Amino acid sequence: MKRLPATLMVVSALAVAGLAVHEGYRRHAYDDGAGMQTVGFGSTRHPDGTPVKAGDQVSPERAVVMLARDADRIWREAARCIGEVPLYQHEVDAYASLAYNIGAGAFCRSTLVKKLKQTPPDYEGACREILRWNRAGGQVLPGLTRRREAEYRLCMGQEGSQ
Repeated sequence: MKRLPATLMVVSALAVAGLAVHEGYRRHAYDDGAGMQTVGFGSTRHPDGTPVKAGDQVSPERAVVMLARDADRIWREAARCIGEVPLYQHEVDAYASLAYNIGAGAFCRSTLVKKLKQTPPDYEGACREILRWNRAGGQVLPGLTRRREAEYRLCMGQEGSQ
């Protein structure tokens, strides 16, 4: 296996499946805790680009399509920040899962990206940075800790799935 520039990489089907497991499916729109309405596997927008609002519903089939679209869009934003730094597919999948959860903006501003962009890239250090993103509302959450540990293992090539 060979590392390829981040901007040429795509999120794998395995990563999308892992996101579905981590995010969980909800038919009815709900508040994500930060005031954002989400539906399906954490989508905040419908396929036509309109925002999800209270009362919206989505079928499991449509939710998977939305998840794949959102994961691809968010990864493309994250990959632009990483630039031409070469990555393995398992690293892409781990970073895509993190970016999906925290948003491309936070991902792009992270120390993780700074570690990847230094010369030479600090791949191990960047993977370790994933573990820092286990809080919500200032509190360490066991579910986020488990997710970050799975993403870290994936990033390090220790697991084939999330």
